[in-house]
Amino acid sequence: MSSPKVLFGFHAVGVRLKTKPKSVIEIYYEPTRRDARMRQFLEKATEAGVRLIEGDSDRIAKLCGSHGHQGVAARVEPLPQQNSLDDLLDSISGPPLLLVLDGVTDPHNLGACLRVADGAGAHAVIAPKDHAAGINATVAKVASGAAETVPYFMVTNLARTLGELKERNIWCIGTSDDTPKTIYQVDLKVPVALVLGAEGDGMRQLTRRTCDELVGIPMQGAVSSLNVSVASGVCLYEALRQRTVV
Repeated sequence: MSSPKVLFGFHAVGVRLKTKPKSVIEIYYEPTRRDARMRQFLEKATEAGVRLIEGDSDRIAKLCGSHGHQGVAARVEPLPQQNSLDDLLDSISGPPLLLVLDGVTDPHNLGACLRVADGAGAHAVIAPKDHAAGINATVAKVASGAAETVPYFMVTNLARTLGELKERNIWCIGTSDDTPKTIYQVDLKVPVALVLGAEGDGMRQLTRRTCDELVGIPMQGAVSSLNVSVASGVCLYEALRQRTVV
């Protein structure tokens, strides 16, 4: 059996408490915090029958490796591994919407991307095993629960995976700041994988060449690019907009 993992922050722990309460082993909380948010959180934990343990801020920080815990941390059982990417794609009804991240190593950026992906209804996030952030407590905290709900697949060879998506007739659209075509000029109602690179370096050349086409996000101000999580939001919500327009 896998070792327990740690979640921290109201959103991350709250989502697990709501969706899989029996997987929560125990919750540590800071008793000196007595505001309404903490009271409501503890009421839900008590209703779920979860063991509650008092702990000061330093003890909770030591448990989760961060002082950004908001006074709440939990030891939880790992959820079962997601099915393979192929199994997931086989189970999707309607056109898939995927987010592919190439070279995103910052856990805060990954967490924010997962949160955006959840909000826009993306079916999965895909990243290479090398040069990419994995799911950890910081990612889960920033994702505000989305790390528990959005399948995250780390693949050995990203270019090969993109090729396999193309064999499934999933259109692979990469983002770039040196192309005249914009995200608003492509059809995102079809099966699509939106491919974004890390801020600064962007996509690797092989990833770029593997994409079916490249599009940009119009920039009207002084800055030349957006943070990858913001860019993910722009692209994913444009896909959502197109798919929900009556």
